[in-house]
Amino acid sequence: MMVLVSYDVSTIDAKGKTRLRKVAKECVNYGQRVQNSVFEIDADYATVLKVKDKLLKLIDPKQDSLRFYYLGNNWERRIEHFGAKETYNPEGVLII
Repeated sequence: MMVLVSYDVSTIDAKGKTRLRKVAKECVNYGQRVQNSVFEIDADYATVLKVKDKLLKLIDPKQDSLRFYYLGNNWERRIEHFGAKETYNPEGVLII
């Protein structure tokens, strides 16, 4: 299932900057960054719940926000891309 994760972490103090780095790093572990604070995660439901739990433990809900958009398994029809950054296929060939 494809899930879009977006976050807004307050960086007015050093703790906020640390939270921001941790949230971004956790998202990179599971998905592809498509914009500065937006990640596409293509994973099974159990993995999505694991990521959600980890991220909720990292943010400060009084200052930060976290959003999950569940696009499901037929996500290809639900995403349109326009502009500079080239899109990618998370189920495509990976060249290392």
